[in-house]
Amino acid sequence: MARNKEGLVLLLDVGPSMHGALQEVESVCSTLVRKKLVYNRSDEVGVVLFGTKETCNDLAKELGGYKHVVVKHDIKVVDEETKGALQNLPRGTAPGDFLDAIVVGLDMLIKRFGNTKGKQRLCLITDAQHPLRDPPQGTKEDQVDTIADQMKKHDIKMDCIVFREAGVHHNSVMDENDQLLYHFRDRSVAKVVQVDTPTSLLGALKTKNVLPVTIFRGDLEVSSNFKIKVWVYKKTSEEKFPTLKKYSDKAPPSDKFASHEVKVDFEYKSILEPDTVVPPDQRIKGYLYGPQVVPISSAEWEAVKFKPEKGVKLLGFADRSSIPRHYFMKDVNSFVPEPGNTKAIVASSAIARAMQEMDKVAILRCVWRQGQGSVAFGVLTPNISSVKNVPDSFYFNILPFAEDVREFQFRSFSRLPPSSQPTEEQQEAADNLVKMLDLAPPGREEILRPDFTPNPMLERYYNFLDLKSNQPDAIPPPLDTCLRRITEPDPNVINYQAPSIQNLSKSFELKENPKRKKARTQERLAYTGLDDKAKKPEDPSAEKAKAIDGQAKSEDPYALATAVEAMFPSAEKVGKIGDVNPVQDFETMLAERSSSAWVLKAIEEMKNYTTALIQNSPKGDYYQKALECFVALRKACIIEQEPNEFNQFVTTLYKRLKNVDDVAKFFQLLASKNVLLISKEEASDSDVTEEMARSFFLKTEASSQ
Repeated sequence: MARNKEGLVLLLDVGPSMHGALQEVESVCSTLVRKKLVYNRSDEVGVVLFGTKETCNDLAKELGGYKHVVVKHDIKVVDEETKGALQNLPRGTAPGDFLDAIVVGLDMLIKRFGNTKGKQRLCLITDAQHPLRDPPQGTKEDQVDTIADQMKKHDIKMDCIVFREAGVHHNSVMDENDQLLYHFRDRSVAKVVQVDTPTSLLGALKTKNVLPVTIFRGDLEVSSNFKIKVWVYKKTSEEKFPTLKKYSDKAPPSDKFASHEVKVDFEYKSILEPDTVVPPDQRIKGYLYGPQVVPISSAEWEAVKFKPEKGVKLLGFADRSSIPRHYFMKDVNSFVPEPGNTKAIVASSAIARAMQEMDKVAILRCVWRQGQGSVAFGVLTPNISSVKNVPDSFYFNILPFAEDVREFQFRSFSRLPPSSQPTEEQQEAADNLVKMLDLAPPGREEILRPDFTPNPMLERYYNFLDLKSNQPDAIPPPLDTCLRRITEPDPNVINYQAPSIQNLSKSFELKENPKRKKARTQERLAYTGLDDKAKKPEDPSAEKAKAIDGQAKSEDPYALATAVEAMFPSAEKVGKIGDVNPVQDFETMLAERSSSAWVLKAIEEMKNYTTALIQNSPKGDYYQKALECFVALRKACIIEQEPNEFNQFVTTLYKRLKNVDDVAKFFQLLASKNVLLISKEEASDSDVTEEMARSFFLKTEASSQ
């Protein structure tokens, strides 16, 4: 069996005590098969039911015993038949014996795969509430040891999911069964989880087979004389939607071997010679540096790249409190000592326990592979194991550099005036809301634990994909009940706590906020003093006088005109775009809407102003301002559903000014800022496709070369 292929046998308890959960069991097992049809189409799956009225399995025929165990589906490559075997599971009438089911499933895997290498797995779903039959010889623990020995011999693992709803009273039988399942775990052949809600059951069964692949194997270098052999795995990684491929229906229906593949080729053409294809050796990338574009070849760029040596080095230790949680970036990695290396295990455990005792974390410099173009700096946190035969390890989180940190300063709530702070009654109502919606109530497992909460968007996608495969014209069904519990508050809790929610709404009186005149920028930026009163700026006329006095000393006539216009705005310019803040004037015109033609008038005004700005821009001095106008105009044309106004304007402007000196740099600036034509994806009224918009960018870049 191939390394990436899995043989799986589902062991499903259908006894009387499981009848209430069988619908969820069908759902989670069907989802598993759906994902295998997408990701692992060569995997093989079998289905065994126990707790049934009938008995149908090879061991019962050959040896006797193993009653109330039925092989519903033999181990075969996953297909629609496998999915059908998991629908409408029978409601059994006999108590289920999970040890018998495990032996039957183990026998199926050994007979099917023998000693061939590959991943083999049993998946047991039960409530483990019924007593097990005594073995002919020895104790039940001895029977578990015998089964575990066979599983180790054939490298077979088992996932045990124990489903018991909240409120189920534990008895001696359930405790004994739990101990037997934990004995499998102690023998390192099984993983046992207990869930109490249908949603947790949906997330407990790992429906996608993800092989543990190391991203680094090597030394954790503490010093030149002290190195620890470690392996690094990904602990968490975002699950992406499966890639949707382009599919062609042009192949004849009679051609059974047609791949229906769509091949996409890109051609780069010069805008001066549209029929001439520019070969790769005549193309080069350019990077903006001020107003100019600096060409850099791939060879030069490769020489400039930082090429650190592969390795993981310890830089030092820091207090755990000095690394805030919000500094953690990207995925989480797990550092484990090299398996089988006793010295590495002891050294890692000693460092991890010392860090735990002193409340310290380690700072590492990591380069995972040779030729990697970047260095990762991160924090190593100790993870002290509480399970036998599992060594201590570390969790690694990447830390940001100074350029990655976003700092936003806000006023402290304690500095707000008393009128803006909650009263004691309001604070108590808010406290009650937090207690009411506690996801970890006393005496119960935490609700929506990440380990047991599936991604509702992915689950809904797979469900609809399966529906669409059988019914091409199907429409998306309503959200499943289990998935609704993830995306919405529990309706039972909301209904039960309705009085508390009403008290909360009554505590906060809602008043209509009257519309006030928009504050000037200087007023919005006025800071607050210790007395919580905004400091008033100086007299406006004095400020304007200072501005004009300063501008008068300069020799720039445009700056002087701007200052004069700021102090003495012309009444004739109402409804027009001025030089002080053209974008704000444009947005003000759009907001007024005194008539149906006002929007088109505002757009026309901005087009005329931008054209004049480009034509009267010596050495590109006003290109940045023109760029801001372009961005505002494009955004407005999308919002107002006037994409053709913008597209025609850009096209006409380019044709008219493409031969003017230095104007090509402005179009290059537009291209670098991704200010393209408005495509149909952005505005439905546009006549430009996304490819056409992208090609306009390419043509602009090519012409500048």
